[in-house]
Amino acid sequence: MVAAAGLIAAPSSGVDYSAEQARHGKPSIASEQFGTLADGTEVDIYTLRNSLGMEVTVLTYGGILQSIEVPDRRGRLDNVTLGFDNLDDYVELNDPYFGAIIGRYGNRIADGRFTLDGVEYQLATNNEPNHLHGGDVGFDKRVWEVTDTFRDRGSVGLELSYTSPDSEEGYPGTLDTTVTYTLTNKNEIVMDYEATTDAPTVVNLTNHAYFNLSGEGSGSIEGHKLHLDAGHYTPVDETLIPTGEIASVEGTPFDFRRPTEIGARIRDDHEQLLFGQGYDHNFVLDRDGGGLELAAELSDRHSGRTLSVYTTEPGIQFYSGNFLDGTLVGTGGKTYRQGDGLALETQHFPDSPNQPDFPSTVLRPGETYDTTTIYQFSPAKRGR
Repeated sequence: MVAAAGLIAAPSSGVDYSAEQARHGKPSIASEQFGTLADGTEVDIYTLRNSLGMEVTVLTYGGILQSIEVPDRRGRLDNVTLGFDNLDDYVELNDPYFGAIIGRYGNRIADGRFTLDGVEYQLATNNEPNHLHGGDVGFDKRVWEVTDTFRDRGSVGLELSYTSPDSEEGYPGTLDTTVTYTLTNKNEIVMDYEATTDAPTVVNLTNHAYFNLSGEGSGSIEGHKLHLDAGHYTPVDETLIPTGEIASVEGTPFDFRRPTEIGARIRDDHEQLLFGQGYDHNFVLDRDGGGLELAAELSDRHSGRTLSVYTTEPGIQFYSGNFLDGTLVGTGGKTYRQGDGLALETQHFPDSPNQPDFPSTVLRPGETYDTTTIYQFSPAKRGR
């Protein structure tokens, strides 16, 4: 696990961090009951607050990032992630996976099948004809145990754990998983993922937060500018399964190597955009090594907010909220329509168990799955 404190330099925003910390006090954490499931299981909500006033709420149901309150250029706080204000909606309506931990396998597996060590495994096909985000009852629908909370002068956080039994959703092996959320005084949400298994299996964990830097429920994200440190992506077929090709973004609507408005090319006549009804693709990050590296920057000129995504993962799924259809009402009482939020899911590649040329997602006994992703919020850079 990568240590949280001091990972990324504080943004050069002109903020006097010492003065701000004195104004807001020490980081804090509090919890209360959020609701009760039909079987009587209680679900809690944890509120993390740093010394700058940034606030993050986390549900034990699905490990969901329920809200992320960050300042704009004038210091005004607003929630920048999509979600619901009640448990029933998360249980009954969260097909978009708002804010949830995704597992055992984030993204799609073709036909819900893969072969490992000569044995074929059949998973749920909950996204016909494919397997998506862990199946019918994935990690996003499990109640996680809070196994630790912590707080010091520079950060506050909680550790969530879940044990997935052998054959759950068709996956082999008992998987012990821990996800740690840390909110730092640099306005970072640090997400550390760890997992071990007692039998060979496949694992690909991520978080499915949707962002709108103008504020949740404020409208389209097509005016946001996105930079992806990725010269290649993995094209898909009409069911959104990778073809196996690792294609250059050069000369395509998928070239975000320079900051580009999301809406600039989203309606181009390009087969891949037609398949996804917009962007719903894995980008191959231009990595220099195995540590934390910048994967993406998202900026909004209206609010002055920037989101920087750092990760140890080899890929990132950019999903432009294509299937939001106006039927869901979010935390602020507004309906979510197509493109009202976007996801930047750090990950290994989709369908890797069936793609020998993709980075492996196999985890074996004695090994530890260990990845880290950071969402860092700061004022937008000049010119963005």
